[in-house]
Amino acid sequence: MEHFDDFLTAARAQTDAQRLLLVFVDIDEVAGGDAKAGGFLTPKMCVDKTPDEITSFTELVVEATKTGQDWSLIFAASLAGTGAQAPSSTDANKPLDAMIAGINTGMIQQYLVFDKQGGILSLTANG
Repeated sequence: MEHFDDFLTAARAQTDAQRLLLVFVDIDEVAGGDAKAGGFLTPKMCVDKTPDEITSFTELVVEATKTGQDWSLIFAASLAGTGAQAPSSTDANKPLDAMIAGINTGMIQQYLVFDKQGGILSLTANG
């Protein structure tokens, strides 16, 4: 998997219907402004959607831009339903809250992370 659209394709191919959990974050640079030194991840907004509700990464970015929120990365996960029945948005509330809490505490290894071009990234948490 190299791009967000690959994530969409994989989610659509699952036996059980999926609900995608997406948290848009911004990076607050560390003191001194050295972007290579990393920074603090600040969740800005989150959304849950079925894979069929997102036609492409480009469409998702257009929708996110309309919110007016600045963001740098998207953290993604999926929640499996049963058969053709995807989990509801209500079912997604607690897992989304857990994702936000995990991002806030640096527990990010279980999530896929995409940049603003949809490319997949590998991040490490520094304590």
